[in-house]
Amino acid sequence: MKRTVLIVSGSIALTLTAAACGGGGSSSGPAATSKGSTTATAPSNTKGPGVDPNAAEVNPAGDIRDNQVFVAYTPPAGGFSVKVPEGWARTEAGGAVTFTDKLNRVLMESVPASSAPTVPSAEQTELPAIRAAAKNFQAGKVSAVTRKAGPAVLLTYRADSAPDPVTGKVVHDAVERYEFWKSGTEVILTLSGPQGADNVDPWRIVTDSFGWQA
Repeated sequence: MKRTVLIVSGSIALTLTAAACGGGGSSSGPAATSKGSTTATAPSNTKGPGVDPNAAEVNPAGDIRDNQVFVAYTPPAGGFSVKVPEGWARTEAGGAVTFTDKLNRVLMESVPASSAPTVPSAEQTELPAIRAAAKNFQAGKVSAVTRKAGPAVLLTYRADSAPDPVTGKVVHDAVERYEFWKSGTEVILTLSGPQGADNVDPWRIVTDSFGWQA
């Protein structure tokens, strides 16, 4: 059975928050005074550090923004559909389709399989192959899960991404690999992003949207 190992590359964003400050003005001549009068001090308009409520949303490195739109995608060969983040770059190679944006990736492929994957088969076959191919591999958990399309096997692990082709930077990724099966066909969805990124909701949208086509 064909298996896919996911590698991710990207860049890290840096967020800076600036505080604005201001001062008062001065008169051009001497001020007139009278006996018993007091001199008033103009209030300062200096503001302390804070967050501008009108500023554009800035996400930590790897976080998919909250207002991300998802659109349905069906591969050229058909067989299934799944929602992917709108605007992400798409590439096709060797029967696999990949959607990427900065540090995140969604990879999908369909392979023939005579039987449905199980937790034991994933532990005995899948993980050793992934471990051998990945750098700085850290095993997670293998479990049976249920999505709207039905049962699936989920493998989680961590591994280094491939070096960024421009900067050469390597990111340690958190990976979720879902395996769906129906009537001799297995579809593998591999979702990855930097370790620590909060992409629980986006990944749930993707995997819950998966559906088989007649």
